[in-house]
Amino acid sequence: MTSDAIRSQHTVPGAYPGSDRPNAADRLRGAGTVARRAWRGPFVRRLVLWDALCASAAAGVGLLARFGPTEGGISTASLVIAVTLPAVWVFSMLVAASYESRFLWEGPEEFRRVFFAAALLLALVGTVSWGLELEVARGFVVVALPLATLLTLASRQAHRWWLRRQRVHGRFQQTTLLVGHRNGVVAMREQLHRDVSHGYRVIGCCLPSASGARETFDGLPVLGGPEDVIEVVRRYEVDTVAVLPSPELDGSALRRLGWELEKTRADLLLAPSVSEVAGPRIRVRPVCGLSLLHMERPELRGMRRLVKESFDRTSAALLLVVLAPLLVAAALAVKLDSSGPVFFRQERVGRDGRRFAMLKFRSMRPDAERLVARLAPMSDGNGVLFKMRHDPRVTRVGRILRRYSVDELPQLLNILKGDMSLVGPRPPLPSEVERFGVEMNRRLVVKPGLTGLWQVSGRSNLSWDDSVRLDVHYVDNWSLLMDLTILWRTVGAVLKGDGAY
Repeated sequence: MTSDAIRSQHTVPGAYPGSDRPNAADRLRGAGTVARRAWRGPFVRRLVLWDALCASAAAGVGLLARFGPTEGGISTASLVIAVTLPAVWVFSMLVAASYESRFLWEGPEEFRRVFFAAALLLALVGTVSWGLELEVARGFVVVALPLATLLTLASRQAHRWWLRRQRVHGRFQQTTLLVGHRNGVVAMREQLHRDVSHGYRVIGCCLPSASGARETFDGLPVLGGPEDVIEVVRRYEVDTVAVLPSPELDGSALRRLGWELEKTRADLLLAPSVSEVAGPRIRVRPVCGLSLLHMERPELRGMRRLVKESFDRTSAALLLVVLAPLLVAAALAVKLDSSGPVFFRQERVGRDGRRFAMLKFRSMRPDAERLVARLAPMSDGNGVLFKMRHDPRVTRVGRILRRYSVDELPQLLNILKGDMSLVGPRPPLPSEVERFGVEMNRRLVVKPGLTGLWQVSGRSNLSWDDSVRLDVHYVDNWSLLMDLTILWRTVGAVLKGDGAY
């Protein structure tokens, strides 16, 4: 790909009006500068402003809750804390480094630091008021500080959602350079392109086998070799350099690259060979003077499994009680809409290969399974699973039930019996298990789920490879926090109905 092609893909429209057109390097440099400098600073300043507003609102509510709208007698100490809380709150967030870009936009670290800052401030207020014998109303502190924390967390999450929506439309991108061997570059590029909301815009790569002449690889400009990374970063104002495992970039070479990148504005990301393993399972441990990555075992046994199963069964029982009117209405609708049983039972494979009868509300004609062979050539599935967007076997009521996943709710009974979990891999058919490779057999280590990463990531729109990746990722990185996050995201996925057919 030529420099002109790179320029046309990665510049900001309207950034260079007029007839004086700079060369490709200048255009890419300008695009990178706009991408980086035009939004990061204002975004952080907006966070600071909203944190102060959240603290102000919490202070007002705290005073109102403790002293009432008309009651006097507000202590001087309480009034001083209420007035200064916005500034002190922002300062505590600054001390906790919650405004540093490395902790923003992705991952839980930003929220951990907000919690840390809130706990630090609460301890400071308690210590100072006790040490100086200040008359601070406990009711005010108990209301104001927790409320400020909740409002700040909600504000930060809202900003993340807003930023991700902007990135989907091509704004607020981070220009990214991939460094490594060809297979690794292809895999990393596909991973970054799967979810554009993270904002990594790959502008090119540096390959060990680069000849020095202009060339492209998999549609990506080859801008040089590993030895040219610093020159490429400076020339094109790269925001992020992602380095994949490569013999050409051993420990000493990576050290030197890191030192050189410190002189630029680019961030350095290292992709380990176990990139599908989540951060909480990876620890850097000093061994014989070396910093080695220790990969901890997944949390699949012992007390954590007991907690998960207790949570599953308790939640399933509560949901059955709360959703009883909906379940009764759905059962009546199925019965009145078409002849046949209300429930559909199908053999699925659970943990450790045990088979069980999975329950669903019937959403198809009673003879639906006999028609699969005839409809197979028209499948809209992923090559392994049979799916049709406009399946003639689906009943009128069934189409509504499937769109909003109401047909899956009887599986709460499977959860009570212990065959399934609330969250887990998609329950596979025996015929699918027979075609599983080594990686897909990994999903049988845990119980299948009523919902899971597959449910909140596209459902039937997913390719088979994506389904494999998501299921294995869940098994290898399970945590109760991940389950709660997936349950929260399931609500939005069900309401939107994307991929449900």
